[in-house]
Amino acid sequence: MQEPLVGAGGQAAAARPRIERQAVTRVFGGITCYEVPARAALERVPEAAELPFAWGASPYRGCEAGCGYCTARRGHRYLGLDPGTDFATKIVVKTDLARRLRRELASPRWGGDPVALGLTGDCYQPAEEIYHLMPGVIRALADAANPFTVLTKSPLVLRDLDLLRDAAKVTQVGALVSVGFVDDRLRRAVEPGAATPQRRLEVCAALNEAGIPCGVLMAPILPLITDSTDHLQATVRRAAEAGAVSVTPIVLRLPAGAREWYLRWLEREHPGLVPRYQALYGRGQVAEEGYRLRIAEQVRALAETYGIGRDARRWRRRRSPARQLALV
Repeated sequence: MQEPLVGAGGQAAAARPRIERQAVTRVFGGITCYEVPARAALERVPEAAELPFAWGASPYRGCEAGCGYCTARRGHRYLGLDPGTDFATKIVVKTDLARRLRRELASPRWGGDPVALGLTGDCYQPAEEIYHLMPGVIRALADAANPFTVLTKSPLVLRDLDLLRDAAKVTQVGALVSVGFVDDRLRRAVEPGAATPQRRLEVCAALNEAGIPCGVLMAPILPLITDSTDHLQATVRRAAEAGAVSVTPIVLRLPAGAREWYLRWLEREHPGLVPRYQALYGRGQVAEEGYRLRIAEQVRALAETYGIGRDARRWRRRRSPARQLALV
């Protein structure tokens, strides 16, 4: 007998989460922020993340975008929070991250590896409008001449464009805008608090035009939902039209925390796909290798067709990038 895809779920969060015993708690509208000192600024990026970075730094844990598939959800469990309902409404804020980062970058043990910003929560989510942590983080990396890449879905990154350009004078600076698909109807279902794909691609174009190389992190590709030829082609084409310098496909991962939350949504909205997910994922967090390789090759071929990463073969825009991106 095939085992159920979704288990009973983790234990309910305690009435008073552990994080509250060590944080200053502030409430802004419907969002609770836990202000804590950073135990460490630089954190190892798991190989399973399939990202080209060994190290990351994140001002926030949790994310108001509330993406149903987000692999960072599992981190809330260790704080005594619910990785489902609490992830988008209870945000951990590392208020002294820039100071801690400066100390670690200055350590003789630090090798100067590139750093990815925003892996445990979008570093330009709405909380950043309150706390303004990213300018200090960017300055710390620039002063150490340490290469870094910003990962985001948010137009707020353009607020710090001058800082990014100044940093690019002394070190390698880049950005990756996450656009896994360009169907805005689907975005409303699984990325309810995120900017539209259209707006994210406009951010990609603006960064590139300002001299900050920006690619598209095509993540996640949702099996049996956004992996059709039409979906993949539409996303890669629009990335090319936005001037993306690269496109990096990542198939949906389902670690604990994200697995339960996403698959409950799948059972509710697409119950007929559940048996096929069982076959594709089994009891693991990654899809079957052959499937992942096939998707990667399809995206690679599409990127080649549209000239992504090759200025001489840059895809010429056939329609205005201001057009709505939703597939019809």
